[in-house]
Amino acid sequence: MANTNRRVLLKSRPEGEPTHANFDVVDHPIPEPKDGEYLSKTIWMSLDPYMRGRMAETKGYAANVNLGDAMVGGTVGQVVKSRNPRFKEGDFVVEYAGWQSYAVSNGAMSMKLDPNAAPLSLALSVLGMPGMTAWWGLMQIGKPKAGETVVVSAASGAVGSVVGQLAKLHGCRAVGIAGGKDKCDYVVKELGFDACVDYRAAGASLFKEIRAAAPKGIDVYFENVGGAVQAAVVPQLNDFARVPLCGLISQYNEMQMTPGPDWRLLLVKRATVTGFIVSDHFGQMESFWKEVPAAVKAGKIKYREDIVKGIENAPEAFMGLLKGKNFGKLLVQVAEDPTRK
Repeated sequence: MANTNRRVLLKSRPEGEPTHANFDVVDHPIPEPKDGEYLSKTIWMSLDPYMRGRMAETKGYAANVNLGDAMVGGTVGQVVKSRNPRFKEGDFVVEYAGWQSYAVSNGAMSMKLDPNAAPLSLALSVLGMPGMTAWWGLMQIGKPKAGETVVVSAASGAVGSVVGQLAKLHGCRAVGIAGGKDKCDYVVKELGFDACVDYRAAGASLFKEIRAAAPKGIDVYFENVGGAVQAAVVPQLNDFARVPLCGLISQYNEMQMTPGPDWRLLLVKRATVTGFIVSDHFGQMESFWKEVPAAVKAGKIKYREDIVKGIENAPEAFMGLLKGKNFGKLLVQVAEDPTRK
């Protein structure tokens, strides 16, 4: 065991884009578990767009990070000390330990992982919160029907990549929108989408390129991005389209609200737009567990990981995430994974 607990703290609240000045990397003593608690060593740490909202001062759907506290986030760790009968030393757990190399927990929000069932890191991606987000938004809000067209922004990311593959498994035309030729090639050639529009290369022709990729209009638009992409998509929604509103990553660093599409179009098209937070539905995932793990095991749903090593590199990686620099699910490897060869 290392002698210290390395933690990444929120030093100041960002104005616009986060910078290194907003974070503080410090070494603290390793905490000791009390009765009913266990101590875990973090192996994998998830970086996700929602964390930008937790850095703000304005109230969101969940508690923001206090100045001086460790950044929040999902993690996979291994129990190294335990005073909780539910967890023994050596157990692997998915938890919410945040940006630190060791954490104490009472286990209330922790779940044991079977390292023989799937790679541990998947508990933070396709078999974890991103996969559940994709499944819930598409299946419960989008309600895709065979033959319909599903468009998803940020299509090469941890959520968007699963959305498109699920759409294909349910008989839909899947169209992705992503930034860069490499990402679009991956979405089509590796993940099996029918088409992918490179919004960076399209520029002013974005509307036309989306129309060419979805000539029959759009029945389901899984929204991850907002901004110019949203403005190009909304006029192309079919009547009675469904829009699972998952994220607006292009707008998270903006200091003030920006004008979006003419929402009167949603009235004319009688579209349904539903914002959702997947944590509200963690207790309703029976169908997710029936469908997605089996599809991943069978190779019908593929995934990609973008791994950064060292917790001290998390701030730089997170800032890149908000600019779309990652390619696949962004993870920080905090310690060696003993289950990986």
